[in-house]
Amino acid sequence: MKTMRKLAILESLDSMDHVQMEKVLQYIKEVLRQEQATDSRRFRQQAMEQIRHALRSERSLKVPV
Repeated sequence: MKTMRKLAILESLDSMDHVQMEKVLQYIKEVLRQEQATDSRRFRQQAMEQIRHALRSERSLKVPV
């Protein structure tokens, strides 16, 4: 099934002119850039949650003097 999709994509690219190919390439780059930004945001958010959790755990382990 993947082979069929790849062939269909290749045939579509072959039928495009240079301007259309550039537009497709720009679209793909933008999609990848957005995914990368989302992944980066998600990673930072997860890191902050882990830090919060660690700080809360540390506070609960301390014994008041």
